[in-house]
Amino acid sequence: MAIPPAIEGKDVVGVAQTGTGKTLAFGIPLLQRLAGAGGRGLILLPTRELANQVEEALHKIGKTSHLRTALIIGGASMYEQVRKLKANPQVIIATPGRLNDHLAQKNVSLAGVNVLILDEADRMLDMGFLPQIQRILAAVPKERQTMLFSATLSPEIMNIATAHMRSPIRIEVAPSGTTAEKVSQEFFIVRRDEKMRLLEKVLADRPGSTIVFMRTKHSASRVRRTVEAMGYSAAELHSNRTQGQRRAALDGFKAGKYRVLVATDIAARGIDVKGVELVINYDLPSDAQDYVHRIGRTARAGASGHAISFAIPEEKRDIRDIERLIKKTVPVSRTPELPPGRAVVHAPSPSPSPAARRFSHTPRQGSRPPFRGQPQKSFRGRRFNGR
Repeated sequence: MAIPPAIEGKDVVGVAQTGTGKTLAFGIPLLQRLAGAGGRGLILLPTRELANQVEEALHKIGKTSHLRTALIIGGASMYEQVRKLKANPQVIIATPGRLNDHLAQKNVSLAGVNVLILDEADRMLDMGFLPQIQRILAAVPKERQTMLFSATLSPEIMNIATAHMRSPIRIEVAPSGTTAEKVSQEFFIVRRDEKMRLLEKVLADRPGSTIVFMRTKHSASRVRRTVEAMGYSAAELHSNRTQGQRRAALDGFKAGKYRVLVATDIAARGIDVKGVELVINYDLPSDAQDYVHRIGRTARAGASGHAISFAIPEEKRDIRDIERLIKKTVPVSRTPELPPGRAVVHAPSPSPSPAARRFSHTPRQGSRPPFRGQPQKSFRGRRFNGR
């Protein structure tokens, strides 16, 4: 539905469930327009993983035309990115932060952009990304085609979007917030200290490729270690990992090397992995719209899948918010008999470096104690507090 008006050069807002082919809905018209009229396309995405995936998809459909792209994402070599930008790419695929870095250093001009695409548009136009997007919008020509795609678009985001578009055509295959057709869903209401035991029970009862979503990167690391202690192969994906570690985790999960991927919401948007049978929301998302994107990692492209969410008793209001968004009542299942408690696996404490030992204020034998009332400062304390 989106391809004909997009090929004609009209501005388009596309809303559809996850897993319905939005990448090709903007990718095919983009390559068609570039082949006919020339110019340059700019695709903005919220995560590195999604940017990688979009570039791979474009090369599949554009390989006969020898498509030239530049992937501009954080965690990768600036030198290599500058080299690709100087090669006059037809399409720039970027995350906003890194693209703004290149704009600030005058490594790239966006004056030739005649097609602008925002994938996962609701995330791109929220208050976190909006200042970065506005700087990019100021650098691209006003006379351009703009396309936005997402599974969820609130009225507030639509108002922001249409302010930068020319009479956009809204194509809504399904109402905003609609979940994939063949995903079954259920909630468990459990105490916080029962979550790990329930996770062990679910993983034992439901074999198959599984994504476990967490709210924080620290809890993702902790849960991944405990899942491995249960005997399952697992990887973690979050912003504390290097670009190489993130790529290895996702590629390993896609290839079946890892049965379980423990991730924060950076894996909730657009990531396409075939055969994910189960999504577990170990923590409920902070925003109901993220629930739609999370469970959209299963039941993609007409396949079936299942989503299980753990909620503590105080989160019943969050469950109602989710049900209101998806316009569906999700059954609350009875908690099964849980396995015995399992010790949570913690990372070993890092050994202090020679510098830390040298600058530590631990009193030596015969040394004077610090002045009473003056707090002891420590190199290690400053370092591991992230300062």
